[in-house]
Amino acid sequence: MLPAILDLASLQSAYASGLSPLDLVEEVIIRRKASDDPAIFITPTPDDELRAAAKALISRAPDPNSLPLWGIPFAVKDNIDVAGLPTTAACPAFAYRPDKDATVVARLRAAGALVIGKTNLDQFATGLNGTRSPHGAPRSVFDKDYVSGGSSSGSAVATASGLASFALGTDTAGSGRVPAAFNNLVGIKPTPGLVPNVGVVPACRSVDVVTIFAATVGDGVAIRKVMEGYDVADPFSRKAAPASLLASGLRVGVLDGAEREFFGNEHVEALYDAAIERARALGATIVPFDYAPFRQAAELLYNGPWVAERLAAVKDFLTSNAADFDPTVRTIIEGARAYDAVDAFEGRYKLEALRRKTREEWEKADILMLPTSPTTYTVEEMIADPITKNGHFGRYTNFVNLLDCAAIAIPAGFDAHGHLPAGVTLIGPAFTDDALAPFADAMHRSLNTGMGKDRMAVIPEASRVPQADDGSVPIVVVGAHLSGMPLNHELTSSGGYQLKTCRTAGDYRLFALPGTVPPKPGLLREPGFSGGGVEVEVWALSPEAFGRFVQKIPAPLGIGKVSLDDGTAVSGFLCEAHAAADALEITDFGGWRHYVRAKTETTS
Repeated sequence: MLPAILDLASLQSAYASGLSPLDLVEEVIIRRKASDDPAIFITPTPDDELRAAAKALISRAPDPNSLPLWGIPFAVKDNIDVAGLPTTAACPAFAYRPDKDATVVARLRAAGALVIGKTNLDQFATGLNGTRSPHGAPRSVFDKDYVSGGSSSGSAVATASGLASFALGTDTAGSGRVPAAFNNLVGIKPTPGLVPNVGVVPACRSVDVVTIFAATVGDGVAIRKVMEGYDVADPFSRKAAPASLLASGLRVGVLDGAEREFFGNEHVEALYDAAIERARALGATIVPFDYAPFRQAAELLYNGPWVAERLAAVKDFLTSNAADFDPTVRTIIEGARAYDAVDAFEGRYKLEALRRKTREEWEKADILMLPTSPTTYTVEEMIADPITKNGHFGRYTNFVNLLDCAAIAIPAGFDAHGHLPAGVTLIGPAFTDDALAPFADAMHRSLNTGMGKDRMAVIPEASRVPQADDGSVPIVVVGAHLSGMPLNHELTSSGGYQLKTCRTAGDYRLFALPGTVPPKPGLLREPGFSGGGVEVEVWALSPEAFGRFVQKIPAPLGIGKVSLDDGTAVSGFLCEAHAAADALEITDFGGWRHYVRAKTETTS
């Protein structure tokens, strides 16, 4: 039986165990028909064509997982060409039937992926809310009264609903990020030019980016790597020059003071604050920065001459088919007529002046962490005030492409009622796409939000994004040095950062050592003991910091090799056997954190 969310690791494991792409296709067909949101797709791939694609894949590459995306189902926003299916940009009168795939679709299909359909969007990719389509408004997978986010609305809902493993969107102002936040997904927004736009209906051609909605950061990165690469047919395509970030002591810029705006949504603000604390617990250095120049740059996208690019994309069609436009979309695009060439140059000058100001803020931080959207609204609220409320969604997204940044949107949890999700976005300078991914992955895993509509799903270890090898030394911590525990500061103040939470092999026992201050456990290995393993964290320190740290460890604790549940052995805390002779065994609690929590609840 397939999981609710079709992440890559789960599907690839199922294929390795005998699942056929034909079986997968039948499951997708069943799920599409059972979907309770009729607005997800504009054009689903017909059932028989989907079956034929699976058969063609098996004929071309019969061995399971022999291609990077062998048998992986994906959906495509309907402003991106798929040969044989109409491209409409959510405007039926605009429809045409392309005879070749967009470059990104062609690359994904060559890697073995299967297109399951073209998804709904805010018409001509103009909007961040998902209500501006004649095909209806896709809804949040958690509450049908609420918007799904846009413009890549159908793509996000298809992924979060478990209809597709991933979906393509486009992002000019935040359309590959806001829907991710509203549907508990990861949104991969590459550096402009890293992924080609050939075969994509432009919104603002100079800043458009093809994006990915995925269940995990690892999935999104793997898919992006298939899609990326210079395309001579795209005048805005660029050859990547990967930029690095410090893995140790990463400085994360966060909102401060008057620039913290959540439009009255205390739940999203609380989740943002919790994400900041989680980043700190993972070893990041938190630094406030001035968002004002970024906000002023963001305002240029809709309240400046860049809106004229939207008119440039559809000017002939607008002249002949104005009545076929969504009224709000038409209002926005026709607003471009107020700008002339002088305004365009003056806007460019203003952007460059703001870019210079933002460089001063980048001196403070390696990456930025911002709310993906400061709030959300019901469909009814959005339709009643479509421009103002849509603008609220873009407060922290609109600048990213104008200022040539990479971004990864990740879930940040659910509101205090466990009702609606929110997200944060990690933003780095151009071509930090790969460098952002390990920290984004660690954040996503640490926040325990599940994947898509499945809040209880556990992110597979197989999709973990490894840290770049910076020469650091991993260390397993068991007790008082765990994140949030009294001695964790000894790791973070030394530039340490968390790699993962995992378990030991099953032959370890855990004891609460008497008389230790602060209280500490002792971990012992007993060959032949059969348990469930002990929950631990793996951190990383520079070789120098590791040496200093180990020197301070008091007896009866010491450092030895700890076998983990993935079969690896990592240096970590162990205890001399004699110290456990009179100690309370707490192995059955599963880990020190669980024991401390249970003890606190008993005494309170």
